[in-house]
Amino acid sequence: MIAAQQPVQRPPDARLLVVNAGRHIDHAPRASFARYLRPGDLVVANDAATLPASLAGHHAETGAAVEVRLAGRTSLRPEDVGRFSAVVFGAGDYRTRTEDRPAPPPLAAGDRLVLGPLGATIEQLLGHPRLVSLRFEGSPDEVWNGLARHGRPIQYAHVPAPLALWDVWTRIAGPPAAFEPPSAGFALDWRVLAEMRGRGAEFATITHAAGISSTGDEELDRLLPFDEPYRIPEATARAVRRAKSNGGRVVAVGTSVVRALEHAAAGDGLVRAGEGIATQRLGPSSRLRVVDAILSGTHEPGTSHYDLLRAFLDDATLRRATAELDARGYRTHEFGDSVLIERVRTGS
Repeated sequence: MIAAQQPVQRPPDARLLVVNAGRHIDHAPRASFARYLRPGDLVVANDAATLPASLAGHHAETGAAVEVRLAGRTSLRPEDVGRFSAVVFGAGDYRTRTEDRPAPPPLAAGDRLVLGPLGATIEQLLGHPRLVSLRFEGSPDEVWNGLARHGRPIQYAHVPAPLALWDVWTRIAGPPAAFEPPSAGFALDWRVLAEMRGRGAEFATITHAAGISSTGDEELDRLLPFDEPYRIPEATARAVRRAKSNGGRVVAVGTSVVRALEHAAAGDGLVRAGEGIATQRLGPSSRLRVVDAILSGTHEPGTSHYDLLRAFLDDATLRRATAELDARGYRTHEFGDSVLIERVRTGS
């Protein structure tokens, strides 16, 4: 696969690799996604807008330059914006590959970080020298204003030009909640939504604080995805129950939607409205109780996103799909091409 380098959400040549429940692989333009839907299907997308979660600044105790990447919070409530978990890098920015970024100065509880107009105190280290819990100074309004004025989208070296915030907001973006874009939703626009309706499929949303995709540190990356809060509206919970009772499929747009719906149904298999925190890591041993298919970006083996796809497909079929992606030069990362994978039928 080839890294997508241009921040274009819906390139006209975007492609879609399709794996159906019978393990058949097909290739199609991504614009044809709605043609793979059936009457009674429900498509669920993440409506989280992406926060400007990269903050440049310095470590007050040493004066050393740092970059803070916000990575988690315990609530989606706007007033609960004072505390975050974060990954801290040393001097530099996205132009250096994440895995080549220097470490920050030694950090300790009580240290203060000056991040543009914002001040933050390290409350504790979270089991790693670069993963910390931060408490911002000031009122919620002051923190939101500081993030808006000083923050930038989290970015990686494969995209050379600096990203603007609108580059990482989907067409359905609503509450500011995601730390990196729920980029599977880049495939959606109003034309696609209209085609869904025309084919008798429903559309609904959840809000999920999609987390960071890479920390640049193998030890930290093994902890991904971090715990992520989500909110499921009553209308979406009803739509899921309706689709299931009528024999339709639940099609998740992105891994964050899978995590939210499956976590919400972990108790008795029923999705109910409300808030929660997705703590599970889905993989080959996971039993999916809600989601029947996923529209996702292309993911490389060894990543947490790839492991989640293993809950839908056996490893042999997923390796075959990955070989097709490689052989045909599909683009990967957030502005890349897409896959549509239907959960393989048990015993098939």
